[in-house]
Amino acid sequence: MRKQDVARLFATPVDSPAYAPTRYRFTDREYLNIYYRTDPEALRRLVPEPLTVTDPVVRFEMMRMPDTTGLGDYTEAGQLIAVEHEGEKGEFNLAMYVDSIPAISSGREYSAYPKKGGSPTLYVDSDTLVGTLDYGTLRVATATMGYKHHALDPDEALAEISTPTFMVKTVPHYDGTPRICELVRTRITDVTVKSAFVAPARLELFAHVNAPLADLPVLEIVRASHIVTDLTLAPVEPVFDYLAA
Repeated sequence: MRKQDVARLFATPVDSPAYAPTRYRFTDREYLNIYYRTDPEALRRLVPEPLTVTDPVVRFEMMRMPDTTGLGDYTEAGQLIAVEHEGEKGEFNLAMYVDSIPAISSGREYSAYPKKGGSPTLYVDSDTLVGTLDYGTLRVATATMGYKHHALDPDEALAEISTPTFMVKTVPHYDGTPRICELVRTRITDVTVKSAFVAPARLELFAHVNAPLADLPVLEIVRASHIVTDLTLAPVEPVFDYLAA
């Protein structure tokens, strides 16, 4: 392999990259979103400057992705925190737990998604939409929502799905010192809302040292939504360089 060919590699291994070199388009992506109030001091310990916490609200999300270009079929769960950056409201993506190695690799390397392994599920149990997350052999989250009680306006669902997302991108030097440390921003594009409902919901979080969702305790459920969409992930853009600062 010539030097110029090596420089054009998208990912390793060189003969079989860990993920496909494509822009990721999701068909029939299904969300269970539960918004809840939590301890504001706990949020301030986790949310990095220059983001600010204006309302102590967390979104626990379950995402079922049965048809994704390049990545196939997988499921994710995670926590996102309501924040503001230079007057723009958005969410800080704290952590995502994923059952797909290609999705974890591409999310971390190609972008800045804070993904790690986990076993999330999203399914309908009689009249209830159920989301669960296991880390190893232990349950760390159980979410339940009434199934399709009240239709949600498609424009409201679109605004909910299209909220700007902020993440921290870190890449170390070989000696362990930081090489890249940036706050980045992205936003979902090309969204088609196929179905959207609201209903009562409950959320239980269980303490685990390596999946610390319960460190942001559920004090009050604000609302919940069940949304099915087609959408595309946009590339991230840096908004703050911690090393330069």
